[in-house]
Formats: sequence, C-alpha cells, structure tokens
Amino acid sequence: MRLLHTMLRVGDLQRSIDFYTKIMGMTLLRTSENPEYKYSLAFIGYGPETSHTVLELTYNHGVDSYDLGSAYGHIAIEVDDAAAACARIRQAGGKVTREAGPVKGGTTVIAFVEDPDGYKVELIEAKSRSTDQRV
Repeated sequence: MRLLHTMLRVGDLQRSIDFYTKIMGMTLLRTSENPEYKYSLAFIGYGPETSHTVLELTYNHGVDSYDLGSAYGHIAIEVDDAAAACARIRQAGGKVTREAGPVKGGTTVIAFVEDPDGYKVELIEAKSRSTDQRV
C-alpha cells in the first residue's frame, strides 16, 4: 500500500493552485474539469504521482468557502531551514502563523503557514527532526 493523495476542498481553484505552486514550490501535475457534476480538480505535488504523495484540490462550482471543522489538523512538509522557508513564504505573499522554533516539549524545529482557504501547513526542519512525539 502507498498513500496517494490528500484532498482539500477550496473556494477558488486558481488561487489555491497559485499558492501551492508559486509560494510553496509545488508543481501542477494535472487538472480535470467535470462540468456535468459541477466540480474541477487540480493535482499538485513535489514529484510525479507515481512516486510521490500529492494534494488533490477540489473546487465545487459555486462554493467559495468551507467550515474547516475541528477534526482537521494540518499538512506537513519537510524543509531544509524552517526560518528561511518562512521568510521566503512571507516575501511571496504567504501567511506565516507560527515562526520557526522548537516544538513544545521537543527539539524538532517547526513553523506553520496558512493557505488561502485557512488550511494549516506545518514546515518541519529536516536537520532537526528527531523522535519527538506529538499528540
């Protein structure tokens, strides 16, 4: 078994594609238009779907926002330098919601950014990754 993708419902497909490609550095892999069923899809990621887990962005025609609920946590992305990634994301127009620093009770350096729909994206610094456990 292999984890294939995570699906996020978005209120503006192009805005979300721009965030994840221009600010987070992902690549738009493919799109799909389904006018009969009133939805559009975009698959984005850091590598091909055959070898990488990707994000599926789903736009339901006519729906511009969603209640994210309290069950959703975040997407996690490994970065070389969390502080530098925050600076680059902020400079590109992204929203940093937690500056780079150690996770509470641990040593792994993390930061958080937020996408245009309010989804949290955790940045985990590769060189500081340890066996810290979060619940």
